[in-house]
Amino acid sequence: MNLTISGHHLEVTPALREYVLTKLERVTRHFDQVVDVTVLLTVEKLKEKERRQKAEVTLHVKGRDIFIEQAAEDMYAAIDQLMDKLDRQVVRHKDRLQNHHHESPKRIDLGVA
Repeated sequence: MNLTISGHHLEVTPALREYVLTKLERVTRHFDQVVDVTVLLTVEKLKEKERRQKAEVTLHVKGRDIFIEQAAEDMYAAIDQLMDKLDRQVVRHKDRLQNHHHESPKRIDLGVA
């Protein structure tokens, strides 16, 4: 799995990087076919009092790209909410990949002639 964590108007500290990694472990525990993960952490300065922290993730899995973004007043809260959304999307994607269509009993050939 390739992992890229970058910051826009923000220095990605080792503590922030470690926090993102621990949160991503939950996602990779549910679905192990993750090819590439790109995390972008951004601080938007709208006004002096309104600083918005935004976290985005692009997850490339076999057959699909999943993009999720989340904004909050605190970066750690934004990452928490982002990983919750990502986890739900990954579980949904995994559920869609599994074949839930079973052969109906009428169609099964019992070999009776």
